[in-house]
Amino acid sequence: MQEHLHTLIDLLRLKGMAACLDQVLSEAQHNGTAIQDVLTTLLETEYQDRMERSLNSRIKGARMPWNWSIDTFPFKQQPDINKSQIMSLAKLDFIKQFENVTLIGKPGTGKTGIAISLLRLALINGYRGRFYNAQDLLNELYTSLADRTTSTLLKTIASYDIIVIDELGYLTLTTEQINIFFKLIDMRYHKKSTIITTNLDYPQWYEVFQNKALVDAMLDRFNHYCTTIYIKGSSLRVPIEAEKIRSIKQQAKPDKTQAIQGSGEAL
Repeated sequence: MQEHLHTLIDLLRLKGMAACLDQVLSEAQHNGTAIQDVLTTLLETEYQDRMERSLNSRIKGARMPWNWSIDTFPFKQQPDINKSQIMSLAKLDFIKQFENVTLIGKPGTGKTGIAISLLRLALINGYRGRFYNAQDLLNELYTSLADRTTSTLLKTIASYDIIVIDELGYLTLTTEQINIFFKLIDMRYHKKSTIITTNLDYPQWYEVFQNKALVDAMLDRFNHYCTTIYIKGSSLRVPIEAEKIRSIKQQAKPDKTQAIQGSGEAL
């Protein structure tokens, strides 16, 4: 009978239940557990297994380059960031309300870390999302023109509950890329949430996209429902680089004791 149960469970692809069936039945037989409790345990295990596999699939599909989370973000090292504002965003109401977030600041100030942290929280809470480097995204959209898959690609990207477009800066763009990017922003307008990290304030976007009318329309849509966060602090990487330099300099210094001994021997 138990072997037949395993066969049925395998056919139904109940992986979580399959993994615990023998143990649950053995304990139930030993303890005299009621049949409804056995079923509850098996179904709860299957549910948890499916939730875990679904989460792992969402995280893998999001293609986040770093394993960062809001709990590990060094707020103390970047006092310019309003922690309460970030923690408010971490409630994810902005996703429910189809709002956007723009993080503006110099390189290394924590923009990408916050963006990834919010994306990870969204994935944990069941939302579908994706991380994109801005130049890579625009290149992918441009390449899709050649094989006529642009429409399909845009629909795929537009369907994500939340996307991160990282490092929107002085990019090398064609007219086609600019138009497709505008189309993507338009398709997601007040339907899905987008986080953009950039070292450029909004007026500088005109220099990147080189089309005033289009940028006016794009910013009108994107900023209609948007939280803009300016980070004016110094780079979080500076202390690390400074420490490396000090370490290298220290290693390069001659040992005074050895130098004195060496001088004595020479004399």
